[in-house]
This record gives sequence, structure tokens and C-alpha cells, in this order.
Amino acid sequence: MDPKVIEGLKSIVGPDYVISDPEGVKPYLLDETSKNICPEPFLDVVVVKPKNTEEVSKVMKFAYNNEISVVPRGGGTGLAGGVVPIKPSIILSLERIKEKIEVDKDNLTMTCDAGVTLGEILEHLEKNVEDLWFPLHPGDEGATIGGLAACNAGGARAVKYGVMRNYVAGMTVVLPTGEVLRLGGKMVKNVTGYNLMHLLIGSEGTLGIITEVTFRLRPKPWGTYTLVVPYEDPNKAIETVPPILRSGVIPLAIEYIEKEGIEAGEKATGEKWPVKEGQAFLMIVLEGMSEEELLSMSEKVAEICQGHGATDIFLADTRRQQERILKVRSLIYEGLKDETVEILDVGVPIASIAEFVNESRKIGEKYGMKIVQYGHAGDGNVHQHPLKTGFKEEEWRAFYPDLKKEIFALARRLGGTLTAEHGIGLITREDLLSYLSEEEMRLMKGIKSLFDPESLLNIG
Repeated sequence: MDPKVIEGLKSIVGPDYVISDPEGVKPYLLDETSKNICPEPFLDVVVVKPKNTEEVSKVMKFAYNNEISVVPRGGGTGLAGGVVPIKPSIILSLERIKEKIEVDKDNLTMTCDAGVTLGEILEHLEKNVEDLWFPLHPGDEGATIGGLAACNAGGARAVKYGVMRNYVAGMTVVLPTGEVLRLGGKMVKNVTGYNLMHLLIGSEGTLGIITEVTFRLRPKPWGTYTLVVPYEDPNKAIETVPPILRSGVIPLAIEYIEKEGIEAGEKATGEKWPVKEGQAFLMIVLEGMSEEELLSMSEKVAEICQGHGATDIFLADTRRQQERILKVRSLIYEGLKDETVEILDVGVPIASIAEFVNESRKIGEKYGMKIVQYGHAGDGNVHQHPLKTGFKEEEWRAFYPDLKKEIFALARRLGGTLTAEHGIGLITREDLLSYLSEEEMRLMKGIKSLFDPESLLNIG
């Protein structure tokens, strides 16, 4: 990187918060994307760590005036290569922007600087607020609130509470030109002009850099129960989901997990799944405002499951039991990581999950590749781990692009989408061209050029 650029950035944020040496830069080059499909990062970069919105604005003005690409970075927990630099760039880390953590109990909102992590938000609420909580849990608690908004994060609880878009009430954003926008607020309704805030939610850092987020909280439930429900027939497990949702009970989460996924989670955690038999499982999390309500809902859901082929029902009613179950589910990826080519995360209509899972399995068999499948059955989001086990690298690389295209084509035929949570990033951008119409692409390119006329921000 040009020494003049480095000195210019030091004059904005101070010399201690600009990193240009290769070893110091290295941790900022990648995210959690599988190394098998993640692009090689460009090494001619400099990392800058502003402390507030004002410094972010100055960095962006400097980058704009000098025509330097900027890659905004939150917690680095993404799975789509969204923060990987592919040309000489300033990597703008938001890790220092985390001073503000404020709760407005009367308006049921929380306002945080963009660098505050999900874990820090949950801890603050647990310690300081008795009757409110943030119900979303997209996964890795190292993710930042700015990143959650920029990627419209979802997670297992979307079946009941939706995704991040449903919670963001206001935000502060720095545009590629350095201008600062303050959008939304704490109001519930707002139809004053185009909703620019919702355009920025899910834009993956391509339109602006979010530096502060105000989001909604919900009344805290009395507690939760977790049901683990085994099935010998995986189709029966998936077919149970619509009847549960039609029953009037909306679980906090409904997860479909195949046996191989459970074994991977056990391997990664050292914990034991509470039910031994079964080829596939539903993990159903219920929340209620009283023990009586939870028991009533549990009985209703158990009856539906048993009527659709469940071989048993395990009810976890203590916090420790539920944490152990969730830990196994949450770390399936860690158990499969070494053998996983990548994690696909298509979304299909709930009623099409069984067909999608079955046909995907056949596609894997066609190529001789095992695909471990699990995911958020309550909202149609299926996670798939194609495993390279038994193949030489040149072998799986030769056929994998075709396998992936067939799975995406299947999802599209069933009325689904290429990605329901992980986003486009670098690894799915070519597939996006075949999924969206020419008119949709034209409109998106037009929006990008309006926000970022020099195309400098997160250009991947």
C-alpha cells in the first residue's frame, strides 16, 4: 500500500489504529467461509480502526478522494466471503466502535454502536434488564450488531420472530462519499418517502457503512422447553412441521437434523444427544409466559409429532439440559468443517422441504458425494454440507460446480432462493446472475451507482 495512504489514515485515527505489516493484517483477510471455496485475498491492503462515526466519515472521504476501495468488517463471522479483499483496499474494521449500549425500556428499544457483539448485547440485557430480551439468535455471538443489520441476519428463531429486518428501527450510516445519514428512529410507523433504511439492511456493506443501530426488544418469556423428537423416516420428520404451525403453537425454533449432523455435533462438543435411536430429529424449542402455558404447548406438539411417526419424545425443561442440546446443534459445522466443501443455505417453501431434501440427496448420490442436511425447518432454510470425504481434491473440484448448480436449480424450481441467511458475498455472486432477471440486475446496479458512484465500497 502506498505510504502516503498509510500516513493519511494515521492522521485520521492515530498511528496505533492503522495496521500495514503482513502479520498484523493477516487476521483481517478472511472470515469463516470454507477454505475450499473462499477466494484468495489480495494482500496489498491496510487495516484501519476508527473509533466513531466521525472517523469513519473521514476515512471514507479520504478513500473516495483517493479512489481506494474499502472493505467494511464486523466480527468476521460470515460464511460467504463478504469481507475478503480482492484488490488493493482499506479494510475498515468496526471493532472499536462499541462505546454505546443503551436500553430505552419505555420504547422497548436498544441502541448500540455497530461494533457491539451479539454476545455483549445478550449479556447486557441479562444483567441489567429483567423484563425485556432480544429474541433473535443468528448463531455466532461474536457477530456484531452492525453486521447483523448489514446482512439481515436470521437464525433458528425466525419461525416465530422473523429476521433482523423486523427489528431494526433506526440506524446511522456513512455513505461511500463520507456523508452521514441518520435513518429511522424509535417510532413504530414511518411512511415518509422511500425507506432507505430497509434498502441498506441486507446490502452486505455495498451501499454504506452502518455505525449505529437502534433495534426493538420484546417482553421476556418466563422460560423455554426443548423437545427432541426422533424419527426413523426423515420424510415423516419434515412432514410434521406444517401441522405444528397450523395448530396455533408457533415454536421459537423448529430444527430438522439428520443423524450424521448429530454425530458431528457430538464430536465437536463432547456432549451426548439425549436420544439414541432415530435417523432424523426435530428439535423444537417452545417459549411461554408461565410453566402452565409451556406444558400445554408441549403436550399439543408432542401429540402432533406422535401422530406423524415420531418414535419418542424427549422433553428438556432445565436450562442445563437445553444448553447441552443447543450446543450439539450449534456446532455441527465444527464437527464437519474439515470435510465440508462449503455450507449451502438455500431457502424453499416449508411444504417443499421434504422434496428438496430428498432430491438433493439423489443429486449427491449421482456424483457419489455425501450431503449432510439440517436446518431451520420452521422457515424453509436448509443447510447442506457436501462432504469431500473419499475424493482427491482434483476429483471433487472437477464436478462440484455442476452439483451446486443442480441444487440451486432444484431450489429455484421449488420456488426457493439461493441463500436464505449467509448472503451473496464473493462465493455466490456468479450464481446470482443466473437467478435474477436482467431487469432486477439493472435496477440493483442503478441503486449501487447512486449510493457508490465510484464503486469503491465492498466491490466483491
